[in-house]
Amino acid sequence: MRIKRIGFFVLLLFSFQGMAQQPVKTGREVPAGFCISPLEAKLYKMINDYRLRYDLPVIPLSRSLCFVASTHVKDLYFNHPDVEPCNFHSWSNKGTWKPFCYPKDENKKNSVWDKPKELTNYKGKGYEIVYWENNAVMIDSIIAFWRSIPYFNSFLMNTGKWQGKKWNAIGIGIYENYACAWFGELPDAEPSPAVCGATAEQNAVADTLKSRQDKEKSKEKPVPAPVPASPGTKPSTAPGKQEISKQVPGLYYIIVKSQYPIADMNKSLADLKANGYPDARLIERDNKTRLSIMEFQLKAKADSALREVKKKFKDAWILSY
Repeated sequence: MRIKRIGFFVLLLFSFQGMAQQPVKTGREVPAGFCISPLEAKLYKMINDYRLRYDLPVIPLSRSLCFVASTHVKDLYFNHPDVEPCNFHSWSNKGTWKPFCYPKDENKKNSVWDKPKELTNYKGKGYEIVYWENNAVMIDSIIAFWRSIPYFNSFLMNTGKWQGKKWNAIGIGIYENYACAWFGELPDAEPSPAVCGATAEQNAVADTLKSRQDKEKSKEKPVPAPVPASPGTKPSTAPGKQEISKQVPGLYYIIVKSQYPIADMNKSLADLKANGYPDARLIERDNKTRLSIMEFQLKAKADSALREVKKKFKDAWILSY
């Protein structure tokens, strides 16, 4: 009996040793049928068109980082790991990944920026920017918001902390009222992702030459003429009576409120006009109403004004298209 027990423990020991010698799997294959939505492909193009205006190179679209981005926006929407003290970069405990509360867990061995290594075979770190609004996101709102905030814009333009760095991969994810972009310095060995429901020709979303041609065509477009301000309007005391203007292409609007009930928006508009903001107005595009406090033809002037406006309206941002 004693000999059998010794034999059992020796066999168990060898079994544990064999398990310890198994390599730790750090990544996994992106599902074969994975594709990105047309909206995600459009946001990818808008980011690169913005970069090309300043002679920055196109960032290759990464299948791996797109999968990470897609996974994360769905986790944010369905599981809401972004509850204090965690922020938008956090991951829930309801998936096949390690949960992570950012920045609370950042001092532990693993980093939230290692998610691409965990979820895919991408070898480098990924760095994320996130967008959220209280309704399904609109593509113009995402890019306008990221461009208007220096922290987010530094990712798009390789400025600030990222100056001198080169992005060799980018992933885009959009789901309901969340959007995110993941940036990586290492190239992705995977081919570019397909666009869901698109033909092979339409799937050429990373065509650098076409983007550069678009850039040259945009230079030939005439500068839009100034839009005359509406005649002075006295503040309305009857919510719902204010006129709503259509958004004008080529202008930069400083937005201080968005997507509230129309009665609330009209009251805020009347209050702004009564308190020294005569150019304030409601603008509408794609069935979304926003409250603009002022508008400009030049981005530099809008940026300068935004810095002052944010002293009083901390959530103000620039909208353009």
